[in-house]
This record gives sequence, structure tokens and C-alpha cells, in this order.
Amino acid sequence: MAAAEPRPDAIGQPAESGEQLKRGIGQKMLLLFVVGDILGAGIYARVGGVANEVGGAIWVSFLLAMVLAALTALSYAELVTKYPGAAGAALYINKAFKMPFFTFMVAFAVLASGIASAAAVSRAFSGRYLQEFIQVPADPVVFLFLIVLALINYRGISESIGVNMVLTLIEVSGLILVIGIGIVALASGSGDLTRPFTFKQGEALPLAILGGAVVAFYAFLGFEDAVNMAEETEDPIRMMPLALLGGLGIATVVYLAVAFTASLVVPTETLGQSTGPLLEVVKAGAPAFPLILFSGIALLAITNTALINMIMASRVIYGMANQGILPRVLGKTSSERQTPWVAIIFTTVLALGLAFTGDLGALADTTVALLLVVFAIVNVAVLILRRDPVDYPHFATPTILPILGAISCLALMTQQRADIYLRGGILLAIGAALFFLNILITRRLDREPAVERDASAGH
Repeated sequence: MAAAEPRPDAIGQPAESGEQLKRGIGQKMLLLFVVGDILGAGIYARVGGVANEVGGAIWVSFLLAMVLAALTALSYAELVTKYPGAAGAALYINKAFKMPFFTFMVAFAVLASGIASAAAVSRAFSGRYLQEFIQVPADPVVFLFLIVLALINYRGISESIGVNMVLTLIEVSGLILVIGIGIVALASGSGDLTRPFTFKQGEALPLAILGGAVVAFYAFLGFEDAVNMAEETEDPIRMMPLALLGGLGIATVVYLAVAFTASLVVPTETLGQSTGPLLEVVKAGAPAFPLILFSGIALLAITNTALINMIMASRVIYGMANQGILPRVLGKTSSERQTPWVAIIFTTVLALGLAFTGDLGALADTTVALLLVVFAIVNVAVLILRRDPVDYPHFATPTILPILGAISCLALMTQQRADIYLRGGILLAIGAALFFLNILITRRLDREPAVERDASAGH
């Protein structure tokens, strides 16, 4: 534990000379990145869905969802400080299980969750917030939204932390407004203070809270992306646990205040029926505030979430193709823009297929289901990798917590409908088909030179 002990590089060994990513992310920047990755479309679009499950006590389900997310976040904190590489869950799964196909499927589940999330967000974009600007049918908006994202992705977009910081501040400004409305409502006595403590009638209380937590869990996704920044963080062993848990903590405070305010100001039925639930809060609690301005903030938050998801998914597909894990054609880049155009088309087609076969709730639940599988495996990987000690200090979570994390993921998975798993299974089947197709193509290409050599020898 001495200060002179070497720090590890991307593969968990003491850093040596050679190519490395620039370590330019400090503690505050990393924390804001985590907060920005968590905040966004989830809270702007899913408050109503939670209300449908639990009733007026929306904040209770958000609190439970945070606790369940924190269990897995602690596992990620241990693994990222033990193996501070940029590959995230795929790196940990590969080290724990040493099965290439299994590792690939985990990585594909992560990128598929991003595509499903973008499809869900496209449905949120076409709803109540957009209607403040223009009244148009949802399906054409969904199509144009995803095509425009693809064009932006193709053209190239800055993914710097600086841009993320600006967008985070804009997103947070809308949530601060909602919280301010709640404070005014409490001070003036204009809200219904009993509603935030009222649960859904006709359903067992634990099941209602758990059902709401499943929906609310979508709003906490994003913390797992931070581990991919490990190679660019100044001191990942010290900074990552603080950023992961601090980011979740800040997001939770914001979410609880927003959820409490929403139920305080707006009837539960109105929240549950709206595709823009926070707009209903502003409309009821601050009627003088320009609704079109708040809608613009919400649409920006929603768009930012979708764009980040699609950029991530296309780059992961591109990277796998370049490494020979997927067919090479998926790694083709544009000579003009130097962006992975085939991967962008592929991920956009998948997103469109999802968006036109499900609503916001089903697509968000598909995102959650895919990541719950990944999170359960990551929690198990923590325990397996305890047998792989390293010679430098790192964060370690109490053994009971990964066990509880895996159990909690399984518990949340039991709350999903069969059609959610069918949709997720189809996505994973597409990934498996591409994996084995690539093996067949590679073997065929490997055989062709041998056949040509034999033919030449015959002459």
C-alpha cells in the first residue's frame, strides 16, 4: 500500500513506455461526466411510467432503483481499479471466464442496449415535448429523428468531455426548474402533500415498489459507461470509486426531488398518461414559464442521450470489425469524413426496426433487461476475480455486496414481460449470427491461399 508502488496501465500491469491515451480527466470532470451520463432521457421520459407502477410514491421506487444500481456500481468500482482498461465489462468478463464467444456476447449486449435505448428515446422525442412545437404523427418523427442522428454521426461529432459538460448543465437546468416548482409548492401549500405517499391500489406494496423500480432503473443507466474512461483518467484507482458513487448520489438527490415534485404538483393519472411528464409539472406548477423553452431543454436532453448511444454502438461495431471479431465490411470508413459509415447504417437499421416494433416503455425495458444480464455477470465476475490478486492497491467492495447485486439483478429480471426478452433475444441472436458468419468467412479466406498454392504446385 506504499505510495511508491507502481500504478497499472490499461491491462492491469505497471505502466511501461509506449502508446497510451492521454490522462487528462481530473476528479471534477470525471464526476460531471458520470452525472451527465446518468441524467437525461430517463428522468425526462420515465417518471410517468413509474407512476403507473407504484402510484404517487414515485420517489420510493427511484430510491430502491438507486440502491440496486449502487450494488453493481460498487462491483464496477472494484473491477475498474483492479483492471483500469478502456474495454469495460468485456475486459472483466474475458478475464473472469476466458471464453471469447461469451465475452463477445456480453459486449454485444452492451451495444444492443444502447441501440434499444436510442430507439426508446426516439419514441420519447416524438411525444408530448415535441408537440409544444408542432403537431405531427409519431412514426414519421421517429424515422426522421434516427436518420438525422445517423447523418450527424456520419458527419462526425465532438465527443469531448467539454461538450458533455455543457449539455449536462443544460439538462440539469430543466431539472432545477422542476425542483424549484416543488419548493414553491411546498412553501405555498399549493400541492397535494398526501399524494407522494400514496401507493397504487389493488396490488401488493412490495410488488408495486419493485415494479416501479424496474421502470426507474432505466434512469440510472449510464454509470457503467464511466469505466471506459479509465485509461484517460489521471488517477483511476483513486478517482473512479468516488466518481461512480458520487455521480449516483448526485443523480439520486436530483431524481428524488424531481419525483417528489412531480407527484406533489400533478395527479398520478395525468403523469402516467403523458409522454412528457415533466412538462405537465411545469404547466401546472409554473404556468407563466414558457412551456416551449422547457420542451426545448427536454428535447435536447433526449437527443443527447440518443446520440451518445448511437455513437457508442457504431464505434463498438467498428472496433470489433477492425479486430476481426465481426465481418470486416462493418469496419469500412468514409474516405471523406473518416467515420464508420457501414457500422452507422447497421446500427441505424437495428434502431429503426426496434422503434417501429415497440413503444417507449417496451424499448426502455429492453434496454434495462439487456443491461441487467450484463450487470449480473459482472457481479459474479468480481467474485471469480478475487482469485486473481494484483500487486498494487485497488478498491474492494465487501463480498456480500456483489452477491446482493447479482441477486437484485435477477429479481429485477423476473419483473420483465416475455416480449421484452424476445426482443432482446433477437438482438443477441443477430450478434451471434454475425460472430459465426465472420468465423466462416475467415476460414474460407484462410483456405483460399492454400488451394491456390496447391494449384501452383501442380503446374
